[in-house]
Amino acid sequence: METHTLETAGASLVYDVRGPLPTTDGRPPLLMIGQPMDATGFAALAARFPERTVVTYDPRGLGRSTRKDGRDDHTPQTQADDVHAVIEALGAGPVEMFASSGGAITALALVTAHPADVATLIAHEPPLITLTPDREAAVRARAAVREAYEQRGWGAGMAAFVAMTSWEGEFTDAYFARPQPDPASFGLPAQDDGSRDDPLLSDRSWAVSSYRPDTDAITAAPTRVVIAAGEESENLQTGRTSAATAELLGQPLTVFPSHHAGFCDGEFGYPGKPDEFAHRLRQVLDAPSQADR
Repeated sequence: METHTLETAGASLVYDVRGPLPTTDGRPPLLMIGQPMDATGFAALAARFPERTVVTYDPRGLGRSTRKDGRDDHTPQTQADDVHAVIEALGAGPVEMFASSGGAITALALVTAHPADVATLIAHEPPLITLTPDREAAVRARAAVREAYEQRGWGAGMAAFVAMTSWEGEFTDAYFARPQPDPASFGLPAQDDGSRDDPLLSDRSWAVSSYRPDTDAITAAPTRVVIAAGEESENLQTGRTSAATAELLGQPLTVFPSHHAGFCDGEFGYPGKPDEFAHRLRQVLDAPSQADR
Protein backbone atom coordinates (compact mmCIF):
# COMPACT_ATOMS: atom_id res chain seq x y z
CA MET A 1 0.00 0.00 0.00
CA GLU A 2 1.22 3.47 -0.90
CA THR A 3 -0.05 6.59 0.85
CA HIS A 4 -0.31 9.90 -0.98
CA THR A 5 -1.23 13.46 -0.05
CA LEU A 6 -3.08 15.60 -2.57
CA GLU A 7 -2.97 19.35 -2.00
CA THR A 8 -6.06 21.25 -3.12
CA ALA A 9 -7.14 24.82 -2.48
CA GLY A 10 -9.26 23.79 0.49
CA ALA A 11 -7.64 20.70 1.94
CA SER A 12 -4.76 18.28 2.17
CA LEU A 13 -6.33 14.96 1.14
CA VAL A 14 -4.65 11.73 2.18
CA TYR A 15 -5.43 8.60 0.19
CA ASP A 16 -4.10 5.07 0.04
CA VAL A 17 -3.54 2.92 -3.06
CA ARG A 18 -3.42 -0.85 -2.68
CA GLY A 19 -2.12 -2.37 -5.88
CA PRO A 20 -0.56 -1.07 -9.10
CA LEU A 21 -1.43 2.03 -11.07
CA PRO A 22 -2.02 1.75 -13.94
CA THR A 23 -3.87 -1.44 -13.07
CA THR A 24 -2.61 -4.67 -14.60
CA ASP A 25 -5.93 -6.50 -14.88
CA GLY A 26 -7.70 -4.13 -17.24
CA ARG A 27 -10.17 -3.13 -14.53
CA PRO A 28 -10.38 0.41 -13.19
CA PRO A 29 -9.42 1.11 -9.58
CA LEU A 30 -12.05 0.33 -6.97
CA LEU A 31 -12.61 3.31 -4.68
CA MET A 32 -14.12 2.79 -1.24
CA ILE A 33 -15.39 5.94 0.46
CA GLY A 34 -17.38 6.83 3.56
CA GLN A 35 -18.38 9.79 5.73
CA PRO A 36 -17.65 10.34 8.55
CA MET A 37 -15.83 7.00 8.27
CA ASP A 38 -12.28 7.43 7.01
CA ALA A 39 -10.02 4.93 5.26
CA THR A 40 -9.48 2.80 8.37
CA GLY A 41 -13.07 1.56 8.20
CA PHE A 42 -12.49 -0.10 4.83
CA ALA A 43 -9.38 -2.09 5.74
CA ALA A 44 -11.24 -5.39 6.16
CA LEU A 45 -13.15 -5.03 2.90
CA ALA A 46 -10.13 -3.84 0.89
CA ALA A 47 -8.12 -6.84 2.11
CA ARG A 48 -10.74 -9.10 0.54
CA PHE A 49 -10.05 -7.69 -2.94
CA PRO A 50 -6.38 -8.67 -3.41
CA GLU A 51 -6.93 -8.99 -7.17
CA ARG A 52 -8.02 -5.35 -7.51
CA THR A 53 -6.30 -2.00 -7.12
CA VAL A 54 -8.25 -0.50 -4.22
CA VAL A 55 -8.17 3.17 -3.23
CA THR A 56 -9.39 4.57 0.09
CA TYR A 57 -9.22 8.10 1.42
CA ASP A 58 -9.90 10.30 4.43
CA PRO A 59 -12.51 13.03 3.78
CA ARG A 60 -11.36 16.56 4.50
CA GLY A 61 -11.23 17.34 8.21
CA LEU A 62 -11.40 13.63 9.12
CA GLY A 63 -8.64 11.15 9.83
CA ARG A 64 -5.39 12.28 8.25
CA SER A 65 -6.90 14.84 5.86
CA THR A 66 -6.75 18.42 7.07
CA ARG A 67 -8.67 21.52 6.02
CA LYS A 68 -7.42 24.86 4.76
CA ASP A 69 -10.82 26.46 4.18
CA GLY A 70 -11.47 27.53 7.77
CA ARG A 71 -14.73 25.56 7.93
CA ASP A 72 -15.86 22.69 10.13
CA ASP A 73 -19.04 21.63 8.34
CA HIS A 74 -19.38 18.78 5.87
CA THR A 75 -21.33 19.04 2.63
CA PRO A 76 -21.78 16.43 -0.10
CA GLN A 77 -20.89 18.91 -2.84
CA THR A 78 -17.53 19.84 -1.28
CA GLN A 79 -16.64 16.24 -0.58
CA ALA A 80 -17.68 15.24 -4.10
CA ASP A 81 -15.23 17.79 -5.50
CA ASP A 82 -12.53 16.29 -3.27
CA VAL A 83 -13.22 12.77 -4.54
CA HIS A 84 -13.16 14.15 -8.09
CA ALA A 85 -9.71 15.61 -7.38
CA VAL A 86 -8.48 12.24 -6.08
CA ILE A 87 -9.80 10.46 -9.18
CA GLU A 88 -8.06 13.00 -11.42
CA ALA A 89 -4.83 12.47 -9.46
CA LEU A 90 -5.09 8.71 -10.00
CA GLY A 91 -5.31 9.26 -13.75
CA ALA A 92 -7.31 6.06 -14.08
CA GLY A 93 -10.97 7.04 -14.39
CA PRO A 94 -13.73 6.28 -14.73
CA VAL A 95 -13.45 4.22 -11.56
CA GLU A 96 -15.67 1.70 -9.84
CA MET A 97 -16.87 2.81 -6.42
CA PHE A 98 -18.27 1.33 -3.25
CA ALA A 99 -19.61 4.15 -1.09
CA SER A 100 -21.14 3.71 2.35
CA SER A 101 -23.37 5.84 4.58
CA GLY A 102 -22.53 9.53 4.16
CA GLY A 103 -19.99 8.47 1.55
CA ALA A 104 -22.87 7.11 -0.53
CA ILE A 105 -24.38 10.59 -0.47
CA THR A 106 -21.03 12.09 -1.48
CA ALA A 107 -20.96 9.61 -4.35
CA LEU A 108 -24.43 10.60 -5.57
CA ALA A 109 -23.29 14.23 -5.54
CA LEU A 110 -20.15 13.18 -7.44
CA VAL A 111 -22.18 11.47 -10.18
CA THR A 112 -24.30 14.62 -10.40
CA ALA A 113 -21.37 17.03 -10.71
CA HIS A 114 -18.81 14.81 -12.47
CA PRO A 115 -20.73 12.07 -14.29
CA ALA A 116 -17.70 10.81 -16.23
CA ASP A 117 -15.78 9.94 -13.05
CA VAL A 118 -17.56 6.72 -12.08
CA ALA A 119 -18.45 3.72 -14.23
CA THR A 120 -20.31 1.79 -11.51
CA LEU A 121 -21.42 3.09 -8.12
CA ILE A 122 -22.63 0.84 -5.31
CA ALA A 123 -24.24 3.31 -2.89
CA HIS A 124 -24.72 1.41 0.39
CA GLU A 125 -27.27 2.74 2.87
CA PRO A 126 -27.28 6.50 2.14
CA PRO A 127 -28.94 8.12 5.19
CA LEU A 128 -31.11 10.54 3.20
CA ILE A 129 -33.59 11.11 5.99
CA THR A 130 -35.78 13.63 4.16
CA LEU A 131 -36.79 11.02 1.55
CA THR A 132 -38.79 8.82 3.92
CA PRO A 133 -42.52 9.34 4.60
CA ASP A 134 -41.74 10.25 8.23
CA ARG A 135 -39.19 12.86 7.18
CA GLU A 136 -40.32 15.50 9.70
CA ALA A 137 -40.09 13.02 12.57
CA ALA A 138 -36.70 11.81 11.30
CA VAL A 139 -35.37 15.37 11.34
CA ARG A 140 -36.72 15.75 14.88
CA ALA A 141 -34.99 12.53 15.94
CA ARG A 142 -31.72 13.77 14.44
CA ALA A 143 -32.06 17.02 16.38
CA ALA A 144 -32.62 15.08 19.60
CA VAL A 145 -29.28 13.33 19.12
CA ARG A 146 -27.55 16.68 18.79
CA GLU A 147 -29.38 17.99 21.86
CA ALA A 148 -28.25 15.01 23.96
CA TYR A 149 -24.69 15.53 22.73
CA GLU A 150 -24.70 19.27 23.44
CA GLN A 151 -26.22 18.88 26.89
CA ARG A 152 -24.49 15.77 28.20
CA GLY A 153 -21.47 14.99 26.05
CA TRP A 154 -20.21 12.31 23.69
CA GLY A 155 -21.43 9.22 25.53
CA ALA A 156 -24.98 10.54 25.85
CA GLY A 157 -24.98 11.71 22.24
CA MET A 158 -23.72 8.37 20.93
CA ALA A 159 -26.26 6.49 23.06
CA ALA A 160 -29.01 8.64 21.52
CA PHE A 161 -27.61 7.98 18.05
CA VAL A 162 -27.53 4.21 18.60
CA ALA A 163 -31.09 4.32 19.92
CA MET A 164 -32.20 6.29 16.86
CA THR A 165 -30.48 4.08 14.30
CA SER A 166 -31.70 0.86 15.94
CA TRP A 167 -35.36 1.96 16.11
CA GLU A 168 -37.55 -0.18 13.88
CA GLY A 169 -40.05 1.49 11.60
CA GLU A 170 -41.13 5.11 11.44
CA PHE A 171 -40.39 7.52 14.26
CA THR A 172 -43.68 7.61 16.14
CA ASP A 173 -44.85 9.26 19.35
CA ALA A 174 -43.70 6.11 21.15
CA TYR A 175 -40.14 6.79 20.04
CA PHE A 176 -40.12 10.34 21.37
CA ALA A 177 -41.83 9.30 24.63
CA ARG A 178 -38.95 6.99 25.56
CA PRO A 179 -36.57 8.12 28.32
CA GLN A 180 -33.13 9.23 27.22
CA PRO A 181 -30.92 6.17 26.84
CA ASP A 182 -28.27 5.49 29.45
CA PRO A 183 -24.77 5.52 27.89
CA ALA A 184 -23.67 2.75 30.26
CA SER A 185 -26.25 0.40 28.77
CA PHE A 186 -24.30 0.63 25.50
CA GLY A 187 -20.90 0.41 27.15
CA LEU A 188 -20.34 4.13 26.55
CA PRO A 189 -18.79 6.65 28.98
CA ALA A 190 -21.18 8.80 30.97
CA GLN A 191 -18.53 11.41 31.78
CA ASP A 192 -18.55 14.52 29.59
CA ASP A 193 -15.10 15.28 28.17
CA GLY A 194 -16.20 18.74 27.05
CA SER A 195 -15.69 18.21 23.31
CA ARG A 196 -18.47 19.13 20.89
CA ASP A 197 -16.84 18.62 17.49
CA ASP A 198 -17.99 15.11 16.59
CA PRO A 199 -19.15 15.19 12.93
CA LEU A 200 -21.72 12.46 13.56
CA LEU A 201 -23.36 13.85 16.70
CA SER A 202 -23.18 17.60 16.09
CA ASP A 203 -24.96 19.49 13.32
CA ARG A 204 -21.78 19.69 11.24
CA SER A 205 -22.95 16.95 8.88
CA TRP A 206 -26.64 17.82 8.69
CA ALA A 207 -26.14 18.98 5.09
CA VAL A 208 -25.20 15.37 4.30
CA SER A 209 -28.32 13.69 5.67
CA SER A 210 -30.52 16.54 4.37
CA TYR A 211 -29.19 16.24 0.81
CA ARG A 212 -31.71 15.76 -1.99
CA PRO A 213 -30.33 13.79 -4.94
CA ASP A 214 -30.71 15.30 -8.41
CA THR A 215 -32.70 12.48 -9.97
CA ASP A 216 -32.53 13.82 -13.52
CA ALA A 217 -28.76 14.30 -13.42
CA ILE A 218 -28.11 10.88 -11.89
CA THR A 219 -30.34 8.97 -14.31
CA ALA A 220 -28.85 10.88 -17.26
CA ALA A 221 -25.28 10.09 -16.22
CA PRO A 222 -23.39 7.21 -17.87
CA THR A 223 -22.76 5.78 -14.41
CA ARG A 224 -24.47 2.55 -13.45
CA VAL A 225 -25.89 3.35 -10.00
CA VAL A 226 -26.92 0.59 -7.59
CA ILE A 227 -28.61 1.47 -4.29
CA ALA A 228 -27.93 -1.19 -1.66
CA ALA A 229 -28.85 -1.99 1.93
CA GLY A 230 -28.00 -4.70 4.44
CA GLU A 231 -30.48 -7.47 5.12
CA GLU A 232 -30.45 -6.59 8.84
CA SER A 233 -31.30 -2.94 8.10
CA GLU A 234 -34.58 -3.50 6.31
CA ASN A 235 -36.82 -1.82 8.91
CA LEU A 236 -34.21 0.50 10.39
CA GLN A 237 -33.70 4.11 9.39
CA THR A 238 -30.84 3.53 6.94
CA GLY A 239 -32.64 0.61 5.36
CA ARG A 240 -35.74 2.74 4.89
CA THR A 241 -33.74 5.67 3.47
CA SER A 242 -32.03 3.27 1.05
CA ALA A 243 -35.38 1.93 -0.14
CA ALA A 244 -36.64 5.48 -0.59
CA THR A 245 -33.53 6.43 -2.58
CA ALA A 246 -33.89 3.40 -4.84
CA GLU A 247 -37.55 4.25 -5.40
CA LEU A 248 -36.63 7.86 -6.20
CA LEU A 249 -34.24 6.59 -8.88
CA GLY A 250 -36.77 4.09 -10.20
CA GLN A 251 -34.85 0.94 -9.37
CA PRO A 252 -35.13 -2.05 -7.02
CA LEU A 253 -33.13 -2.09 -3.81
CA THR A 254 -30.13 -4.44 -3.92
CA VAL A 255 -29.69 -6.46 -0.73
CA PHE A 256 -26.31 -7.12 0.86
CA PRO A 257 -25.44 -9.30 3.87
CA SER A 258 -25.35 -7.97 7.42
CA HIS A 259 -25.98 -4.39 8.58
CA HIS A 260 -24.98 -0.75 8.03
CA ALA A 261 -21.31 -1.52 8.64
CA GLY A 262 -21.57 -5.11 7.45
CA PHE A 263 -18.25 -4.89 5.60
CA CYS A 264 -16.31 -4.29 8.85
CA ASP A 265 -14.86 -6.84 11.21
CA GLY A 266 -15.16 -6.61 14.99
CA GLU A 267 -12.70 -3.72 15.29
CA PHE A 268 -15.48 -1.14 15.11
CA GLY A 269 -18.01 -2.64 17.52
CA TYR A 270 -20.80 -4.92 16.34
CA PRO A 271 -19.02 -7.10 13.75
CA GLY A 272 -20.36 -7.47 10.25
CA LYS A 273 -19.82 -10.27 7.76
CA PRO A 274 -16.91 -9.00 5.65
CA ASP A 275 -16.38 -12.29 3.80
CA GLU A 276 -20.02 -12.57 2.73
CA PHE A 277 -20.19 -8.84 2.07
CA ALA A 278 -17.12 -8.92 -0.20
CA HIS A 279 -18.57 -11.88 -2.09
CA ARG A 280 -21.80 -9.98 -2.71
CA LEU A 281 -19.97 -6.81 -3.72
CA ARG A 282 -17.89 -8.80 -6.20
CA GLN A 283 -21.10 -10.29 -7.62
CA VAL A 284 -22.69 -6.90 -8.14
CA LEU A 285 -19.56 -5.42 -9.69
CA ASP A 286 -18.75 -8.36 -11.94
CA ALA A 287 -22.18 -9.59 -13.05
CA PRO A 288 -24.50 -6.58 -12.99
CA SER A 289 -27.15 -8.03 -15.25
CA GLN A 290 -27.73 -10.90 -12.83
CA ALA A 291 -26.65 -9.64 -9.41
CA ASP A 292 -28.92 -6.60 -9.35
CA ARG A 293 -32.07 -8.69 -9.30
